[in-house]
Parts: sequence; structure tokens; C-alpha cells
Amino acid sequence: MNRLSLANHKEAIDHLKASTWKQVNRKYVSKAMSEFAHEKLLQPTLIAEDEFSTYQIQSSDQQVSYIFRAKLLQLDHWWIKPETIVKQVYDKNVELSLLDFIQEFKDQLEIPSEMLPTYLEEITNTLYSLNYKYTHHTTSALTLADSSFQTIEGNMIEGHPCFVANSGRIGFTAQDFLHYSPEASNGFQLLWLAGHRSVATFTSIAGLSYEDVMHQEMGETQFQIFQNILKVHGLDPEDYIIFPMHPWQWQSKLSTIFSSDITKKKLILLGEGSDTYQPQQSIRTLYNKSYPEKFYVKTALSIQNMGFLRGLSPYYMQSTPSITEWINQKLQHDEYLQKYGFEMLGEVATLGYRNTNFESLGRTNAYNKMLAVLWRESPEHYLKNGQKAATMASLLHVTPEGESLLKAYIKTSQLSPQEWINCYLNVYLKPLLHCLYQHEIAFMPHGENLILRMENNIPVGVFMKDITEEVVLFEEEEGLPEPVQRLVVKTTDEIKALSILTDVFDCFFRFIGQIVEEHEIMKEEQFWELVSNCILSYQTENPHLSEKFAKSDLFCEDFILSCLNRLQLQNNKQMVDLTDPVNSLQFIGRIKNPIRQFQSNYA
Repeated sequence: MNRLSLANHKEAIDHLKASTWKQVNRKYVSKAMSEFAHEKLLQPTLIAEDEFSTYQIQSSDQQVSYIFRAKLLQLDHWWIKPETIVKQVYDKNVELSLLDFIQEFKDQLEIPSEMLPTYLEEITNTLYSLNYKYTHHTTSALTLADSSFQTIEGNMIEGHPCFVANSGRIGFTAQDFLHYSPEASNGFQLLWLAGHRSVATFTSIAGLSYEDVMHQEMGETQFQIFQNILKVHGLDPEDYIIFPMHPWQWQSKLSTIFSSDITKKKLILLGEGSDTYQPQQSIRTLYNKSYPEKFYVKTALSIQNMGFLRGLSPYYMQSTPSITEWINQKLQHDEYLQKYGFEMLGEVATLGYRNTNFESLGRTNAYNKMLAVLWRESPEHYLKNGQKAATMASLLHVTPEGESLLKAYIKTSQLSPQEWINCYLNVYLKPLLHCLYQHEIAFMPHGENLILRMENNIPVGVFMKDITEEVVLFEEEEGLPEPVQRLVVKTTDEIKALSILTDVFDCFFRFIGQIVEEHEIMKEEQFWELVSNCILSYQTENPHLSEKFAKSDLFCEDFILSCLNRLQLQNNKQMVDLTDPVNSLQFIGRIKNPIRQFQSNYA
């Protein structure tokens, strides 16, 4: 037993090697300098001009300096060559350390002193995760290009491309990391609980009953077994709702914080399910490995990660299925969206359990977001023969050996780079434009929220997920159902355009721009011209929206820079007010629009 215990302790640090630690620190010092310079927190000084010019940044006391070579791309994106970075302290070269870098530049980064320790922990955890990925995720790009949905998902390295501290996961132990993180987990079983109907509410779309969900997700036999457990306790199964929960949440939060409800038999532990679930990049979203066509399960998981405790509101859960129905009714039969293969993964059923001991603290308090679950459709249910799913985040994937997965997709597709990118833009960008201009709806279209439908490694459609929590409606309509009213955001036409200019251009295409040039797929300027042509093509196809195109102009000369790291640096526990996300953003200066120069292409 002691030997096994020691082996487990060693397992937590097996991936920590000095050479890999140096490699990931150099990689992420480069990323930190790039993103902080992009957000105008750091102002590199030009030393010598060339294709890759030499720059310097200095700490506020001027004792520490970093000299590096970089090329400034569109959208003020700093393509920094990690191997060129030289750090000097009192004019002596020293080893790179991301933790030291954050502390050396904490004044320029404007990190509140009370937030600095937590941010450093998030940075350390991110490096710990990167070391694991660089040690274990050595599959070549060409092999990955022909791999399955979940193999690709589990091999992702980057995390959210804009955030420097993107794998903080405060609350996880090293053992939790190995069991529950998407990069290390081999899958696990969920726990099943029962909640008394006085505090637990099940909600679903029309035509999908509680029994339907139970029979599909666990089978009639297991459902009967769990109901019998309730009877053994002397309880009436009709008074309870049975639901799955992440085992970490039970061990770390529910068994203690909900102990009052447990003693009163409001919350009952029933047992472990038989299906194996694989955590996705969004960590609290779980994919059924045993039966891929079954629903995703998304649960509250109260770890701190990228500016939030990742809970799930039982109050929001009550309105989620009706929002799904409303969005489906609005978009599902749109012929233009169908033409370009745009589909949404419905959030079809939910369970919310109210924490009555903490309700007086307010619905948005973290303690009131600890016990909820959501069932979401799986893309596997919609794939046709010869098709596979792949996370859109994979387009930014570069292996530890420096190979681009985007380049491998293109190579194995037999298309030219221009043809492939055009296919991708048609199925990703055109539907987003149509949702915005035709329907006044904006999703959160980052890499992890989009799943590509691939045929011969060519994108032929997309699946949009997080269609109820991370969505806004810019125009209130008559007769809007009450649950949908929380989606309405009143703002300016300029801010509306940021749903494309920021969320697509700056937070995703900016990184593709570097990848296509760095990996010799095409010139960055060619990529932005293809983006421009796609938008112009959409506008030509939809002339009835011309007034809206002019008001929320995607060809504007420049646009407001929205800064994500600044938000996290200022408050790493809740970086935006979820009840008013638009007005929580940090706007700093403006950046030139990379497609402005191509506006006359269709003239």
C-alpha cells in the first residue's frame, strides 16, 4: 500500500523535466510578451529594423531587460521568435522564467497586489500543464489530421490563445489533474445523485421528458436500481430528480457545503454510473466515450480558471431549454444557414439544485452555482458517413516539434491552401455574419466553442455550442419569451461589429495569420484578403441587409481594442459581470482593420 502511494505521489511529477521546463518557459515568455504588447501593457522599443526587427523591453527599475526579434503582423500581433529572446539582469544573461517575468513587469501589467499571488499560481499551473502536454502529446500533425474527434480534442496544447494564464484550474490537486484534465484523463465515471423536488428543478425542451433523459443516459435497468435505492432509504422516488455530477464536485464541495441537505435527505448519493466520460477542453463539459451519440454532460465544477469560478447557475438552468427552443425556432430553418452547414448543439435538458442556505447572498454568488447540470446534444448524432468532428481550436494547434495541424489538414485534403481556407470561411464566418446581420444574434465563436464537420479533412459545416449561456441578442423583439429577455443587450452599432472584429478577427484569425505565414501555407496578407472576399461575398448574397452592413461596418478603418488579459489581471476571480458582459469589457485604444485595404475588391 505504501509503495503504491509513493508511486502515486511520483506520478504527479513524472512529467516535470528540466529541459521541458526551459522549453515551455521560453515559449510562454514569448507568448506573454506578445499578448501584453498587443494589449498595450508593454511597449517594446525598436533597436534595429529588419524583416524580424530587434526590440527591447525593460522593467520599471531598468535592471532587467529582454531583447528579442519579432515581426509586427496585422492587428498589432507580435510574432516573436522564442529562440531569439535574451534576458539580461545587470547586463548579465540569465535563464528565462515566466514567473520571474510576471513579477519583473507587475507594475506595467497593473496587477493589483492582492491579485498577484493568485495570478502567479495560475501561471504556475499553466506551466505544469504545458510540461505534461509537451511530454506526452508528441503525436505528429499528419497523424493527428487523420485521428478521431476525441484524439484531436485530447491532444490540444494551447488553451485559449489570448490568455497567458489559460490553465490555472485552482482547486485541482495533482491527482485531480491526472484524473480530470482533458490533456491527462483517460475518462472517468460520473456520480449519480438524487435531489428533492422542493429544491431541485428539471427542465427540458418540449417532447423530451425526465424519463426520456434518464432512459437514454443510464438505461431503464440502472434507473430502476437508483429508484430502488431511494425506496430502501424509505423515500418516494417520485419526490426526487436523479442526475449526474462530476466526482470532483462531490468530493470537494457538495459533500461538505451541502451536508445540511444530506442529513435532511434532500440530497442523496446513489452511486457511480457505468458510462465513461472524457473531459473536453472546457473541462466541465464531458463527452460520453462509451456511447458517443448520447448527450454531453456539463456540470458545475467550482475550480477557478481564466477569470471565473466555473460554477453553473441553477437559476439560469431553468431557462436554458426554452432559450434553446427559441434559438432553434429562429435559426434552424434559415435556408442560408442550412446552405453553409451551420448547426447548433441544443442544450435540451437541465437540472438546477438551489442552495437554500446561501440564497440570501444573491443568485450570482459562487456558492449558489455549485449544483447544476446540463445535457447537450452530441455532434456524433448528426455526422454522416465519411464525416468526422474536430474542434476548431485544432486550427491553431502546433505540436511540440513545431508542426502545424492546419497545414496537415490542408495537405491531406488535396485542396490548395486558398481553396481550403475558402471552404473554412464559408462554413464558419458566413453563418456568423448571417446570425449578426439577419437575426441580430452573436455567439461566442472561439475555437473551443466551434466543432468542425470534416469530410476528407475539408470543413463542410460547423456545430455551434454554448448557444444559451454565451449568446447575446442585440434587438428586442415583440413577444419575446421571458427567459430569452436576459439575452438582450442594448448597445451601439460599433460595439455590435466587435462580435466579428474582436471575437473572430482579434481572438482567432489573428493567430491563424501568424500560422499561415510561419508555416509557409500562404502570406498573412493573402489570408486577410480571403477573409475580406468572404465578407464581400456574403454582402453580395444578401443585398437586403446593406443598411446594416453600413451601420456595423466590418471594413471600418480601425476598431476598439478589447483586452482579455487586462480583465484577468485586474480580477482573476470574476473578470466580467455576467449580467452585463458588454459593459464589463476593457477597451484600450484602437487597432487598424486588416481587411480595410481590400474593401474595393468587389467594386
